[in-house]
Amino acid sequence: MNTRERSILGVTCFGHFMSHFNMLVFPAVLLPLTGSLHLSMTDTLALSFWMYLLFGLTALPWGLAADRFGPRRLLGVFHLGAGLCGFWAAANIGNPNVLWIALAGIGLFSGIYHPAGLGWIAKEVENTSRGMAYNGMFGNLGLATAPVLAGTVNYFWGTRMVYIVLGIINLGGLVLLAMSSAESTAVGAGSKKKHQGNSLPAFLVLLVAMTLGGIVYRGTSVTLPAYFELQSVELYQYLTKLTGGLGSANVVATLLTSFIFFIGIAGQYTGGWVGERFKLTSGYLLFHLITIPMALAMAASTNGTLVFFAMIHGFFLLGMQPLENTLVARLTPANFLSSAYGMKFILTFGVGALSVKMVGLVKSSWGFPAVYQTLAGFSTLLVLAIIILIKALGRPSTARA
Repeated sequence: MNTRERSILGVTCFGHFMSHFNMLVFPAVLLPLTGSLHLSMTDTLALSFWMYLLFGLTALPWGLAADRFGPRRLLGVFHLGAGLCGFWAAANIGNPNVLWIALAGIGLFSGIYHPAGLGWIAKEVENTSRGMAYNGMFGNLGLATAPVLAGTVNYFWGTRMVYIVLGIINLGGLVLLAMSSAESTAVGAGSKKKHQGNSLPAFLVLLVAMTLGGIVYRGTSVTLPAYFELQSVELYQYLTKLTGGLGSANVVATLLTSFIFFIGIAGQYTGGWVGERFKLTSGYLLFHLITIPMALAMAASTNGTLVFFAMIHGFFLLGMQPLENTLVARLTPANFLSSAYGMKFILTFGVGALSVKMVGLVKSSWGFPAVYQTLAGFSTLLVLAIIILIKALGRPSTARA
């Protein structure tokens, strides 16, 4: 990669880190927050609904704005807005009537990243699969860092300080942007890269597949810390004996969740490697296919066995992202890349936010393990959608995908 591409990846990788960090802090403090607010877990979880919904629902307008004004400006708005809303959440951590609004603001501004950042990479970085892999690894690093950092800060200083830290790190993105020499191509300028952009039916099928993937991703990420805490009691007791009683069940659960997302970093790298060397759709199908038995195994296991199956599930669920994002780039005209990613994330994260409601309903009706059985069902539908996508891309003009 040349200097310009490395500079672009520098600011976009940090932005990807922060967008996922912002979304994964809340699940890490779900149970402690439930106790401090004297609410049920379902009611506390509901406070995050608008955060996750706006994270995806605003992706298309943010993508249109990025195509109009350039991704660099939009990333500045992201870091400033999310940082200020983090401080607002900290100031109202004990008031659920205001807290949900502050959380919604974090989701609103964090929704900027994916259409702006991924569109920038797809347009300007020549080796798209590799660029998406590096960027995805930093996104997973945000997923992995959020639970352990939030859990540790909560253990020593409480949930208010968790959101103060979130605000500070987000504002750090403004400093990084100011120091970076990365500039986006002038509005309306063409890209040096060639994009197929000639298979609307295939792109529509891909949108369906990505929507189902968003439900599985959000359903997993929002429940995993609490699921580990409730289903790994013996493992927690064993680990606390080794540390002389240091920590809590929540700290152990958040550490385990971070470990799973660190495994996802290796999955992202592998996904980028597969995207460079093999047919994109074949790798996309294989990665999602493996998640189905793993989700069912997670529903039927506890303690160390649960962690083992969660590792494999996370590796492939997160590892498919460079493949998916490269498919979007292959099927989209260059001048509409941010808008295309906006369409993707308005469905994957916007509709995916409905899984927050689904999780509460399934858990209250059939228990926590049934949540992962349900997610396995959505992954099965996703695999069927990918098979249809492969058939839609079977024509010579789209065979490269």
